[in-house]
Amino acid sequence: MIKADIQNKTRYNAQIVAGSLMLPESRHVARLLLKNVSPEQWNEAIIDKNILQKRSPATAIRQARLIRKRLELMKPALWKLVAEGNKDVATQALLAAAVKHSCLLGDFLYHVVRERWKTFERHLTNTDWNRFIETCSQAEPQILEWSESTRAKLKQVVFRILAEARYLESTRSLKLQPVAIIPEVKNYLIKNSEDYVLKCMKVAE
Repeated sequence: MIKADIQNKTRYNAQIVAGSLMLPESRHVARLLLKNVSPEQWNEAIIDKNILQKRSPATAIRQARLIRKRLELMKPALWKLVAEGNKDVATQALLAAAVKHSCLLGDFLYHVVRERWKTFERHLTNTDWNRFIETCSQAEPQILEWSESTRAKLKQVVFRILAEARYLESTRSLKLQPVAIIPEVKNYLIKNSEDYVLKCMKVAE
C-alpha cells in the first residue's frame, strides 16, 4: 500500500521530470563531488567550461542540480562507482541514487514492476502508469494539481530510466527484462542500510 510520508508530509514530487539517469553528465558531476570543489569551481565547471555540454547555461544548471541532489543522498563510495565504474556499474549506481531521490520512481518499481513479475506478465503499459498515478493521488491529493504535460513528462522520464537501467527492453516495446543487482552496487546498498532502495531494485530477481 502506498502511504504518505508523515514525517516529511509529502512522499512524491515531480523533480525527476528534469532528467533521466544521464550517465555521461553524472560521471562529470560525481568527479566534481569527489574533488570537493568550491561553489566557484562548481560554477566554473558547469557554466563557464560547460562540461555537461548543454546548449544553454539554464539547462546545464538544472540538470547538474538534479544530478547533485541525487548523488548527495549517497556516500562518496557510490560517487566513485559512478565516476569510475563501467557502464553497467555506473548506471545501476545512478539508478540507486535516483530511487532514493524519487519515491515516485521507487514505488513504481516496487508496486508495479514487481507485481508484473509476480504475475508472470512481461510488459508494462501506459495504463499501468496512469493507475499508479491515480493510486498515488489518493494518498497525496496535491498530485492532482500536476499539469497533464508534467504527468506525461514524468511517465516519459520514468520509462526512460527503466530502459537505461535495462529493466525495459526499450521505451517502445515496454517489455520487461530480468535484472540482477551488480555486486559492487548491492554491497554498497547493504553496507549502508539502503533497504528501500535495494528492495525497489530487486523487483526482477
